[in-house]
Amino acid sequence: MKAFLHAQLLETWQRLHTEGSLPEVQEERIEITATRDAKHGDYASNLALALARDADILPRKLAEQIRDALPEHPDIQRIEIAGPGFINFYLNEHAKSEIIDQILEQGDQYGREPAGSRGRVLIEYVSANPTGPLHIGHGRGAALGSCLSRIFAAGGYAVECEYFINDAGRQMDILALSVWLRYLELCGEDFAFPRSAYQGDYILDIAADLHREHQRRWHTGADTLPPPPTSPAGAEKEAKTNANDTHLDLLIEHAHEQISGEDWASIRTTACNTLMKRIERDLEGFGAVFDNWRSERELQNSGQVEAVLAQLEEAGHLYEREGATWFRSSHFGDEKDRVVRRSNGQWTYFATDIAYHAEKLNRGYDTVINIWGADHHGYAARLRGAIEALGENPNRLEVLFVQFATLRRGEEQLPMSTREGEFVTLHALQQEIGRDATRFFYVMRGATQHLDFDLRLATQKSADNPVYYVQYAHARICRLLERAGEGEATSSPCDLSELREPGEQALQKQLAQYPDIVQRAASERSPHHITHYLRNLAGDFHAYYNATTVLVDETGVRQARLRLACAVRQILNNGLELLGINAPESM
Repeated sequence: MKAFLHAQLLETWQRLHTEGSLPEVQEERIEITATRDAKHGDYASNLALALARDADILPRKLAEQIRDALPEHPDIQRIEIAGPGFINFYLNEHAKSEIIDQILEQGDQYGREPAGSRGRVLIEYVSANPTGPLHIGHGRGAALGSCLSRIFAAGGYAVECEYFINDAGRQMDILALSVWLRYLELCGEDFAFPRSAYQGDYILDIAADLHREHQRRWHTGADTLPPPPTSPAGAEKEAKTNANDTHLDLLIEHAHEQISGEDWASIRTTACNTLMKRIERDLEGFGAVFDNWRSERELQNSGQVEAVLAQLEEAGHLYEREGATWFRSSHFGDEKDRVVRRSNGQWTYFATDIAYHAEKLNRGYDTVINIWGADHHGYAARLRGAIEALGENPNRLEVLFVQFATLRRGEEQLPMSTREGEFVTLHALQQEIGRDATRFFYVMRGATQHLDFDLRLATQKSADNPVYYVQYAHARICRLLERAGEGEATSSPCDLSELREPGEQALQKQLAQYPDIVQRAASERSPHHITHYLRNLAGDFHAYYNATTVLVDETGVRQARLRLACAVRQILNNGLELLGINAPESM
């Protein structure tokens, strides 16, 4: 009905424009919203208020002119002008209740647009460095990306999901070093393991596998390891960090001297592949499915980085300084220029990212979406600048920023540091509270809002636990239909004018809003609109069920109420599917 009213307003305005009484209007300026209070009708439009100045007419006068020009329709009981110029639409009972038959007829397709009708979208998300298992911080981005891919598909987009494997650069050398040093310990060596190396038990597991397979093949150089740095008492944290990082670089250099390049590459590749298999397993178990897996190392070896930077150089956007190559990112709104090739000849991660995003855009997607942590705001601006410098439209790249999540068990906050090995993995989180609760809690707030994840709440079987509350509504309807006999509610349409109770009216209004909620979640890139809607729908059903006897003796009323319950169940199922969450039949 919302789409119908929008079309009616647009057609009426265009007719009045043709007749010369109103100016032109852009379709997106016509808004229809469901009202919160039934006293103001079922739907309302602020069209007259928004365009009164353009039309040079008082808002209320313009609203009356539009109302009088609108064609009559049997589903519209009346149209009233309220306040300074709101146009309120009151539907008749048939129009309100027909939504139930539409839902049951369309089933899981209700609220979905034709596949690919709105263009192609690529969503890149997680893309965590393969230097450790996925932890709870990665989980929020994984949930957002996974849910958005489902919501976009329902909204009519052709969607692909991608993971960019950062398997090149210094972080991978630190990973290989960490594994090699643990390997030396397994060979019987005793030394101070560097504090800035990766500390987790998973490093020891990889080292143990290498030791079992290769025995003492790489047992060398332990007696000449560079000693750890000594920091004077009272040294600043930054000075200590710099000293530890310098020590890591010395250890990596030492490892290269002791081990052949081929053997070092073998250690690094084994560590990376082991962790990527674990990451893939954890993501699959979490319901995050990827169409493409792209490797940074393969991108560098393909020559695409050189090709893209040559294009930037030819356009005059690169220059040399102090032996390094710089991109003029300050010309595109960045606070300063950025290095793309270091003085030692190595590409920076920024250079690789420019080539990667140029390649993504060349694949023909209408929109490319990245989901990044909130600490990458500045990086997005310089990347868009590079895209613009390459002659592409930077608006084709969207970056969604995800605030960090903290994990609590009651009042206790749990740690999350990959380098120090103190964190709760995404796999462990799911083991404790289940995939459904994990996914729901991650997306029940907007991505830019801080998320305080309470494990105790997520495991409660009560109305305070939002995912339990929604799933219980679905299971409750299933149990009701089992008692009544499924066929009685779904066999054929019935007289839905019997649905006269306030709770029944509220449920029908909620059901009618579902397609708009899906489109809003897609357009705003915000799955939390789905979680909020499902909680409201579940709340309305629980309130109705607790106050109303559904299985009454009167056949007409009974059938109408069962059919309403079926429609609610279908929408709960459809909405939970968009979140990648089960809709249980019993709890």
